[in-house]
Amino acid sequence: MFYQSILVNLDIERPVEPITEAAVDLASRSGARLIGLCAAGTLAERMEEARATFLHLAANRIEAEWRGETMAPTAAVVAAARVADLVLMAAGDRADPATVVLRAGRPLLVVGSDCDTIATRKIVIGWKDTREARRAIADALPLLSVAYDVAVVSVSPEPAPAERQSLSDIVSYLARHNVKARPQMIKSADETIGFLQFVDESDADIVVTGAYGHSRLREWVFGGITGLLLEENTRTRFLSC
Repeated sequence: MFYQSILVNLDIERPVEPITEAAVDLASRSGARLIGLCAAGTLAERMEEARATFLHLAANRIEAEWRGETMAPTAAVVAAARVADLVLMAAGDRADPATVVLRAGRPLLVVGSDCDTIATRKIVIGWKDTREARRAIADALPLLSVAYDVAVVSVSPEPAPAERQSLSDIVSYLARHNVKARPQMIKSADETIGFLQFVDESDADIVVTGAYGHSRLREWVFGGITGLLLEENTRTRFLSC
């Protein structure tokens, strides 16, 4: 199982080489077509520089397509996501990852600051038996299938039998997709602290979670693990909802 088409957002206000290199590398490993997207109201000269850099780095390595848009970056990413299986963006982009993951209808991989490769050796999955977590795991299967260490982590103050059973079930589900994963039940009073401590100690390359939020006065508010992962810039994280 592979991604066939990947969309990468290039922020005109930042160096585009690191995220382009990371996207080209992932696309080449997947055999995917890569679509480079850059959106801005003006700055035509800088957009042309981004286009030239993207096409130069992709040349003779992958099938590539360029899209330049004169609109807000977040709206451009959401609109263009219809052509992709996966959306990539760099941490700190002007495009808002929370809006993208909610509205794009595609999984989002946010690459840690200044990374020019996307390592897939160690992946940690945050698990709770919700629609968002189930969707994230299914969407992440192409990445999980090439990892050599996958941990499925559930955190609870007092793990109940149903929680242990759902953790066992999802590990079995992954095994049927040729992903060898290990279950990790963590007893912690604070779900967020317990999970992120495990992530740090495991030296994970990618963190996979569902994107959990709720609507308040027409705005989506994210809390807990999702909120922290959306805000920080160091980890590479995979989000879906």
